[in-house]
Amino acid sequence: MDRRQFLGLTATGMMACSLPREGNQASTFTLQKKLPMTQSYDLIVCGGGAAGVAAALAAGRAGLKVLLAEGQGQLGGMATSGLVSHWLGGRTTDCLHWAVGGIFRTMSHEAHRRGFALIPEDDPDGRLSPHGWGRGMLTAGIPFDPYHMAAYLDELCAENGVETLFYTQAVEPVVHGDRITHLILYNKSGLQAVPVNAVVDATGDADIAARSGCDFEKGREGDGGVAAATLQFHASNVDRDKLGAFIHNYNARRFRDKIASLRKRGEWTFPYDIFIATQIDKQDVFMINTSRLVGIDGTDAKSVTEGVIKGRQETIELLRLMRKHFPGFENARIKAVAPLLGVRESRRIKGRYRLSVEDLNRQNVFADTIGYSAYGWDLPDPEHPSCNPGHGKRSEVIAIPYRIMIPAPVGNLICPGRAASVERPVLGPLRVMAPCMAMGEAAGTATLQVIGEGKRFDQVDTALLRQRLKSNGAIVEWPV
Repeated sequence: MDRRQFLGLTATGMMACSLPREGNQASTFTLQKKLPMTQSYDLIVCGGGAAGVAAALAAGRAGLKVLLAEGQGQLGGMATSGLVSHWLGGRTTDCLHWAVGGIFRTMSHEAHRRGFALIPEDDPDGRLSPHGWGRGMLTAGIPFDPYHMAAYLDELCAENGVETLFYTQAVEPVVHGDRITHLILYNKSGLQAVPVNAVVDATGDADIAARSGCDFEKGREGDGGVAAATLQFHASNVDRDKLGAFIHNYNARRFRDKIASLRKRGEWTFPYDIFIATQIDKQDVFMINTSRLVGIDGTDAKSVTEGVIKGRQETIELLRLMRKHFPGFENARIKAVAPLLGVRESRRIKGRYRLSVEDLNRQNVFADTIGYSAYGWDLPDPEHPSCNPGHGKRSEVIAIPYRIMIPAPVGNLICPGRAASVERPVLGPLRVMAPCMAMGEAAGTATLQVIGEGKRFDQVDTALLRQRLKSNGAIVEWPV
């Protein structure tokens, strides 16, 4: 049955739904309730992570009436609530060129100017960088303090006229024909029906697209297996010099040999075989991106809950082993454990185009390129989280076509971020935050044509879109 048949909304705000209970299609619960109808918006952005913030800012600065609905108590998504405080994929691995411009580059420079973000440089002598313990994708990232970043994002949204609602979930889209006419939101004020002309689904899980009846796939073809999730934590009081000396002297960038020894002795019982720690903005504060929680379904509430509980338990045990065995962490303390679970993959829309491994290996460029990624094949095997398969030699910078964000059949919905239409391995270079911002900025900018000219997102003039993006500092052509 078409999901869109379950929900109806009258002009006075009456909601009637008969929804199947998950896992038991024979059981239904029917609800009839009058909802308050709020003011209308040109655009509602669902999700305030990297893609969502960029989309909202792009639309807001152009004068559209924008509502940004975020489920957490702060903007930034995984960068702040998930403590992945390291924007990746926006610069080439030699740190010399920006692959993502526009909002991402502007925010990076301003955060650096204010003193809560770093823009690391490559060392020509080949010395190790604590932001990645070597040259490459991690060192080319932008590490920052998540608390200052959250406040900065509040400021940016206010300056650009974006209205923000925290602790707010988009419960259900109301679809008539091929358009979403309202979004049902829920927060402490209760359920509300919000009239809207266009929607950006930046949930990362294609929640709105799936609930609108759009086609999607999830995980690995065949069995739906997904890459492991991670509950990040930040450790303080780390002796960076001692840690760096050990890594340099023993070529122990990910502690594989030490972990193998601990596993042989029965001390290391986790299903992963590497240790990943990168410095963020302060020398003694490291992001621990190590736990790999296998089998977590990011679209299932019970599974996510189990993942968070297990992640917290693993954090305590991992810190104990770090203090006991890993040089530089002897006096480390937990500074913060993320309240938001890091989900690497879940749903991907079946869009107007599906970006393929062949596209990347052939270094294909597209007439509707709206941005780039400078990240690599980083999507671990679902059962073996320390195994990260390669898929051929690809260009360091890859083009992102606009069409991969356009779901079917809903015409006024666009999905930037890791729910874009790609073959599963391509999710590796596209799921990180800088390319997600590039997609978000393009989605928000495309909304100008959707609202101003009454178009569907698949009717947007991409030549004009690219021109507008370029005028705002985005990178839509390579080499620059």
